[in-house]
Amino acid sequence: MTAAGARRGRPAAGGQGPHGSMPTYLGMPAFPEAARAALADSQLRRNLAHATHTIREKRARAVAELDDWERLRQAAKAIKDHTLAHLGTYLLRLEENVTRAGGHVHWARDAAEANAVVARLARGAGADTVVKVKSMATQETGLNEALAAAGVTAIETDLAELIVQLGHDLPSHILVPAIHRNRAEIREIFRREMPDAPAGLTDDPPRLTAAARTHLRQAFLSAKAGISGANFAIADTGSLVVVESEGNGRMCVTLPETLISVVGVEKVLPSWRDLEVFLALLPRSSTAERMNPYTSVWTGVTPGDGPREFHLVLVDNGRTDTLADPVGRQALRCIRCSACLNVCPVYERAGGHAYGSPYPGPIGAILSPQLRGIADPVDASLPFASSLCGACYEVCPVAINIPEVLVHLRARVADGKRKKIISSERAVFQASGWVLRSPWRLRAAQRAGAAGRRLAGRSGRIRRLPPPLSGWTDTRDAPAPPPESFRAWWARTRGGASRGRGNGQDGGS
Repeated sequence: MTAAGARRGRPAAGGQGPHGSMPTYLGMPAFPEAARAALADSQLRRNLAHATHTIREKRARAVAELDDWERLRQAAKAIKDHTLAHLGTYLLRLEENVTRAGGHVHWARDAAEANAVVARLARGAGADTVVKVKSMATQETGLNEALAAAGVTAIETDLAELIVQLGHDLPSHILVPAIHRNRAEIREIFRREMPDAPAGLTDDPPRLTAAARTHLRQAFLSAKAGISGANFAIADTGSLVVVESEGNGRMCVTLPETLISVVGVEKVLPSWRDLEVFLALLPRSSTAERMNPYTSVWTGVTPGDGPREFHLVLVDNGRTDTLADPVGRQALRCIRCSACLNVCPVYERAGGHAYGSPYPGPIGAILSPQLRGIADPVDASLPFASSLCGACYEVCPVAINIPEVLVHLRARVADGKRKKIISSERAVFQASGWVLRSPWRLRAAQRAGAAGRRLAGRSGRIRRLPPPLSGWTDTRDAPAPPPESFRAWWARTRGGASRGRGNGQDGGS
């Protein structure tokens, strides 16, 4: 049974077309063009390099403290794979136990349906303003924009998310959404956008944090509805778990009268014993802490304690389609730790915005094209936003073989191009095959290349080629042909010895 179809045999659907409808960051170009613009921003590169190096060095020290790290990693992989193989069973168990504890479960096929459910529940709670815990699921669905269209203002309470929201910006990192901003930039955002910012606010981190705390306090106390995601959902008890470092999440899930949690269907775990493994892996991989400062757990509603109403919105949005792919489904193991971003040489230089998706970095390069499909040029470009160095696989706490999935998705993109009647890439390879099938044509091509060196590659590099070869030289130099091919060199230096071998079919160059 599929994830979306778990409830009463309900058929799966993924929004518009065969995949979910995750909003592309509007106006964002495909990765190569967006990355080129990011690389030109020297301040951005400095911010990213400083932050990612600091985080990954701390993570490495935290992980080194555990002798059984690799065994924990393999245990997490096994738990996730088992759960995904029986996802329908565990989702139905989760629904049963949430309902038994006084909560309400809503099933959403895609982003539009999830947003509509949350907007209806917020309006039903009499809320024109809601406070939000940091949530990748609601970033994925574009919930804030949907609520605004319904007349409901969403206030981000995570410090980094608040910086992004006040700066009219987009998140650039899974764990640290404002990683692309430095302290001076944050101070200016607060001075400009925060009416109650203290006079003379400096860029000292404790003072910036204090200003945000004061700004948010009234929102926490007056909001009638809170919105969260969840790091994990426990099927055996119907409990949800949010881990965080600031305490804002606990305020959101305890103070409002109505709590709405938007959760991807892959976040379910069978039991509390399974959760133990992930609570050892997640904080060390994400914030380099031995344990999270705040781990909030709630199960339904309790009279006189916490929200009076609890709603769980379970979102598919392309996950069933991803689950059907034997290679790509491992992306659904992801626990959103962001360790892969912090070691990725591509992310470090290009930043999160270049990926055109709420999920940046290596995990975004394999998750977004599966949730959204590869029809859009943005999504089709993401599997190629990697050097395939494998650093992401080495640090992933749930052992997602990201390079394997990247290659798999690249093949899918290439297969889609083969279906086109006119393809410049196919024409190039067909022409190359025609040349390579004949030693005489190959020899002529080598001679032409050597002659062309005088025109195009005098420095040893070719920086501009005409279409379709410009697809290569737009982003990197091409080596100029050597002045003499191996075949010509062999004939010149060993000419007598080579004659008579291979009937003229001399070996390639």
